[in-house]
Amino acid sequence: MAFVSIYTVGRLNNPYNHPASREFFEVGTEVFRQATKSGQLLEAFPSDEVPFPEEAINGNGYPILTLTVWKSLESLYHFTYSGKHKQALRDRSKWMEPYQEKHFSYVVWWTDNLKGVSWEEAFKRYQYYIQNGPTPFAFDFKHAFDEKGEPCMVK
Repeated sequence: MAFVSIYTVGRLNNPYNHPASREFFEVGTEVFRQATKSGQLLEAFPSDEVPFPEEAINGNGYPILTLTVWKSLESLYHFTYSGKHKQALRDRSKWMEPYQEKHFSYVVWWTDNLKGVSWEEAFKRYQYYIQNGPTPFAFDFKHAFDEKGEPCMVK
């Protein structure tokens, strides 16, 4: 059975201890609680001791990275665009730097083994996606692939 992983990268407008950033982390805690309760989130990898890759530290903001594994592409998509996470996406500009023209905020890929998911793998998939665009190896929701590598629509 295949699972889907997602790596996200962004930068806060303000230092981590700024009131606006604290609000971001409070909302993030609620979003994570909702993800856990969904029963669809299989794994969340802590980022507190991860060496930030170059694309995360270049810029003026303060890096934020996430890496999670979900039961299915559909469950990840549904979670992303509903509930507290949907509201957080709407409020994103309060906390996060706007995207630069070539900045990609996330990458998705299929995995057969939870133990094969790591920060190193996430960074590799992200770099591949930046260099090659969406393929079955690394993709986004608009250009998704099913677990067999066939293009698919996510809804």
